[in-house]
Amino acid sequence: MTNLSVNVNKIAWLRNARGGQTPNIVELSELIIDCGVSGITVHPRPDLRHITPEDVYVLRELTLNKKVEFNIEGNPYSEGNAQYPGFQEIIKIAKPDQCTLVPDSLEQITSDHGWDFINRETSEDKDLVNSLKESAERVSFFVDPIEKQLEGSKEVGADRIEFYTGPYADNPGPNSIEPFTSCYTLGRELNLGINAGHDLDLDNLAFFLKNVPADEVSIGHALISNALVFGIQNTVKQYLELCN
Repeated sequence: MTNLSVNVNKIAWLRNARGGQTPNIVELSELIIDCGVSGITVHPRPDLRHITPEDVYVLRELTLNKKVEFNIEGNPYSEGNAQYPGFQEIIKIAKPDQCTLVPDSLEQITSDHGWDFINRETSEDKDLVNSLKESAERVSFFVDPIEKQLEGSKEVGADRIEFYTGPYADNPGPNSIEPFTSCYTLGRELNLGINAGHDLDLDNLAFFLKNVPADEVSIGHALISNALVFGIQNTVKQYLELCN
């Protein structure tokens, strides 16, 4: 069985497009949790395009009350501003079950590549992981399916990795899944937890999990898009069936 963590960024994005509190991110997150998911994921960014720091804190309270996991994604090296205190400060305040480190820039529409342990100095990453573990139960790195990236994650003290699954989702099949299966095997040998996410959906999730039985998948954009057709509860249940 693979745990499903629902990324609720898109709900916040829709709310922010109009202003006010509709759709209400807390109410919808609670509805999603009550469907049986294992956790809620958020990815706050400095430009506040969707999830705000205030959202993070109220959703942390919700997940604690509902006894599900809370995963906060983001770039730990992004600078803060008047409205965004910085990723590391948010982690200190929210104390999530998991923080997932993503090397996205301010200009990116969405995350489109993994952390680089090959072409840059990583000693700072090791200090970062030690610092984050004072507040987060575990630390995960968003990585491409490249063996050296998994080895680098382990060397700096990560508990888990999250595979960037965009290349697989672009063309699902035996060829695109192969790098993930080989890296999955290595990850288990390294005693790393294995998560996965990005563009996984109702059409490609089953084949992925059949070959890469991850501990957790984080799905947001596709799930919320499907909910426009099937409704949020029916959609979540469909994804849960694929994860079981």
